[in-house]
Amino acid sequence: MSSNADRPTIVVFGSINMDLVCSASRMPAPGETILGTEFRTTPGGKGANQAVAAARLGATVRMVGRVGADSFGPTLIAGLQSNGVDVAGIQTDSDNSSGIATILLDAAKQNYIVAVYGANMACDDMQLDALDVALVGADALLLQLETPLPVTLAAANRARPMGALVIWDPAPARDLPSEVFKASDVMTPNQIEAELLTSVRVTDAASAEAAADELLKRGVGTAVVKLGEAGAYYASESARGLVQPFEVEAVDTIAAGDAFGGALGVALARGQSVEDAIRYGCAAGALAVTKSGAQEAMPIHDEVAELLTVGA
Repeated sequence: MSSNADRPTIVVFGSINMDLVCSASRMPAPGETILGTEFRTTPGGKGANQAVAAARLGATVRMVGRVGADSFGPTLIAGLQSNGVDVAGIQTDSDNSSGIATILLDAAKQNYIVAVYGANMACDDMQLDALDVALVGADALLLQLETPLPVTLAAANRARPMGALVIWDPAPARDLPSEVFKASDVMTPNQIEAELLTSVRVTDAASAEAAADELLKRGVGTAVVKLGEAGAYYASESARGLVQPFEVEAVDTIAAGDAFGGALGVALARGQSVEDAIRYGCAAGALAVTKSGAQEAMPIHDEVAELLTVGA
């Protein structure tokens, strides 16, 4: 691990996508065409979003992944570089397109996403070799589920012997083998993901606690169940509780979970308690929904610190 608690080193192994965002008053019914109100492209991908989130919050961040040899690839890499992310671990793949996500936003600012992961799903041993270099001196490794699961699990298993905390965001939702839970120091599902993983329908703090306990039984070190506007419930062998949300006016909810994940990783790597780290993550996630887009909506540390003070 690094010795600089104020500027920890975070490695992100994960997806790099271009988001294609369409806004409309409501979602269309099957076979229906409706008039949209806005279209924009913005760099995204759960991995890249978390990398930018962590970098904006003051961490040294190294990104490992793939983009396609298309018009999106250089733009995606440049976007990460502009936010201070080390991109030496990103490979350009001439055989696959860059990952894209088509995002529909309704009038309530809820998002509906269809993703085509392209080069992200071609990650292989070349990325694991790049990861070995990136993990030297790292405090934490952030993982998601937008890269091949066997490779992502191998990444987790390489990080632990090197002293990096493994923080796994199990999104998008899918069934997972037992090895994934045992390889997770921290796992951060939302309500839908927690239900799929544990068969517990998560609707409130009590059901979130039940889901978290099931994750602990499966080998997760600390389970954090994200409850959106209701905050987050966490549980480990030594502590548990509900972290209250922050009240903000939402513009869109894109990448709020990624802001949370990046911030949580930074706070834990700085040595904060789990509860304080989750509050830091909740504040970052809340601030992200007050701005449009994904990476451009990620807050800086001073903004998070101010909200923590106001919301205390």
